[in-house]
Amino acid sequence: MCGIAGEIAFRGTRADSEAVGRMTAALAERGPDGHGQWSGGWVGLGHRRLKVIDLSEAGAQPMVDEDRGLSIVFNGCIYNHRELRQQLRDDYEFRSTSDTEVILAAYDRWGEDFVDHLVGMFAIALVDRAREQVVLARDRLGIKPLYLAQVGRRLRFASTLPALVAAGGADTSIDDVALHHYLSWHSIVPAPRTILSGVTKLPPATVRVVEACGRTRDRVYWQPDYIRRAEHARWAPEDWQQAVHEALRTAVARRLVADVPVGVLLSGGLDSSLLVALLAEAGRQHLSTFSIGFDAAGDRAGDEFSYSDLVAEAFGTDHHRLHITTTDLPVAVQDTVAAMTEPMTSHDVTAFHLLSAAVSAHVKVVQSGQGADEVFAGYAYHQAAAAVPRNTALDTFIAAFTDHDRTGLAGILAPDRLPPGDPSRALLAEHLAAPGAETALDAVLRLDTHLLMADDPVKRVDSMTMAFGLEARVPFLDQDLVELAAACPPELKTARSGKGVLKDLGRSILPAEVVDRPKGYFPVPALCHLEEPILGMVREALRAPEARRRGLFRTETVEDLLAQPNARHAPTGPNVLWQLGLLEMWLQRHGVG
Repeated sequence: MCGIAGEIAFRGTRADSEAVGRMTAALAERGPDGHGQWSGGWVGLGHRRLKVIDLSEAGAQPMVDEDRGLSIVFNGCIYNHRELRQQLRDDYEFRSTSDTEVILAAYDRWGEDFVDHLVGMFAIALVDRAREQVVLARDRLGIKPLYLAQVGRRLRFASTLPALVAAGGADTSIDDVALHHYLSWHSIVPAPRTILSGVTKLPPATVRVVEACGRTRDRVYWQPDYIRRAEHARWAPEDWQQAVHEALRTAVARRLVADVPVGVLLSGGLDSSLLVALLAEAGRQHLSTFSIGFDAAGDRAGDEFSYSDLVAEAFGTDHHRLHITTTDLPVAVQDTVAAMTEPMTSHDVTAFHLLSAAVSAHVKVVQSGQGADEVFAGYAYHQAAAAVPRNTALDTFIAAFTDHDRTGLAGILAPDRLPPGDPSRALLAEHLAAPGAETALDAVLRLDTHLLMADDPVKRVDSMTMAFGLEARVPFLDQDLVELAAACPPELKTARSGKGVLKDLGRSILPAEVVDRPKGYFPVPALCHLEEPILGMVREALRAPEARRRGLFRTETVEDLLAQPNARHAPTGPNVLWQLGLLEMWLQRHGVG
C-alpha cells in the first residue's frame, strides 16, 4: 500500500523530475515508510511506501527490470500473488516476495491482458520502454484511485487530486457538469470527471495505454452481467446462502495476507459484524476491533456502541471504543477536509478520519464492511426498484436518490454555473438503459456498484485511512463475490427489508440482536444539525473573498441558508448548507478553483 505519481512527456520532451518529486512528497501520508523516484527520459515515476509485508530492497519501488525494459509503480495489494508466482515460476526467477515483481512478470507474459489475471485492489503505472508506451490500470471496483491531469505536452498521474495540484500547472477551474453531479448525488462525481476541469480519474476496471506520441486507448476489462445464469436454475435459497457464505469466507481470507496484525472497523452493523464472525471462524484470536461514537445533537443519537459491544463480547475481540465530544469536532473537521482527495459531504467522513487516526496507533491493516449495501441491495431505494418494471428504473432511482432536481439546482447555483440540459439525469439514463441487466433492480445495483460506489463509500474509506498510513481492505468488493451477487435473484437480496441473503447468513453465525436491528450508520450529529462552532466555519467559508470571486452559488440562497442553517435538507437527508459549505471549505483548503 502506498501512493504513486508520475509524468509522461510527449513529442521528444523529458519528464519533469521536480514535478514528480512534488507529487511524491504530497503523498507522504499514504506511504510514510519509504519513498523512491525514477527517471526514464520521457517518463518519470515516484512512489511512497507503506510497509505491511516485509520486503527486501529487491521489492522497492519504483521497480526497474532492465532486462525486459520495464519499470513500474504500484499502489494496492494482489491477493493471488502466490498463485501467480507458482504459475509463472518456470519462466521467471523472482528476487522478492513483492506483488510488484509478480505484476511485472504477468505483464511480460500476458501483455496488456495481465490485469485479467490479478485479484486484488490496485492502481498501476507500468512503463514498457521497448514498445514506447505506459500502461495505466485500475482495479475492478475502483478501490484504489488514479487521478490524471494533462498539462501542456505532459500527462501527470497520482494517487490523489491534491498531489496533482501540488505539481503545478493543472487547470483548477470548476467543472460545471461535475458541480451538477456533486449537488445532485450527495457529492458523488463519477469517473472520469472530478470537480476540477483539468483533473480526471481513470475509471474502475480500465486499462489505458498511453503511447510516447500522445495517443491513448482504453479497454474496460471487467463488467459482470446482472442476469440469472443457467447453472443456478435449480438453486434454492439455502444454496445461495451457502454460496455467499463460501465466497465471503474466501474474500475475508484473501485479505489476511500481511506480515502485520489485521483489525476490523466494527460499527456494530450486519456487514462489519459478519467480518468479525468469519475471522473468528477462520481461527483468528484476540482480533482487534474498533468503533467510534459522538455526542448527540438535536434529536440524533451519536453512537451505536451497544451493538458493537455485543459483537465484540460474542467473539472475544480486543475491542477499542473512541468517543468524540462536540468540542473536539472543529479541528477534526478541518483535518478531515485537508485529507479529502475530493470534496465529500457525507458526515461519516469525519468519523472515518478520527477512527483511522486512533486505529493506526494499533494496527496497519483493517478490514471494513463498505460495499455490502450496494452489492446486496441494502438501501430503501433498492426496495422501490425491485417493485417496478425494467423500463422505469431511471425515474424510480432519480426519485429516491437525487438531492436536487433541475429546478432545485436553478435556485442554488449562480445562473452562469447551471449547465444546459440535465447532465446528471442523462448520465444515469445512459447507464441504467445499457444491456446486461435483467430487472430494474439489477440495473440500479449495477449503477451503484460500478459507477457511483467508487466515488462514495470506497473513496471515503481510502482517503481517510490512507491519511494515517492505514490500509483498508474491503471483502464485500471481492470480484468473485460481486459476480456471484450480480447473478443472485433480486428477491433474495431485497428480502427482509434488504440484504436478505446476508441476513440469513448472519442468523447462523451472529447474535440475533445484530441481525434484526434497525439499519445503522456512522452518526456524526453535529454535522447534520449545524451549530457553533461548526456553523461558524461554514459561514466563514461561504463569505470568504475566494467564495465571492468564484461565484458558484446564488448569494441570496447562501444568506437564507445561513440565517436558518437547519431549516433546509435535501429530500435524501443532507443538510443543504453543509453541502455548499463543505465544497468551499475544501476548495479553499487546497487552494484550487
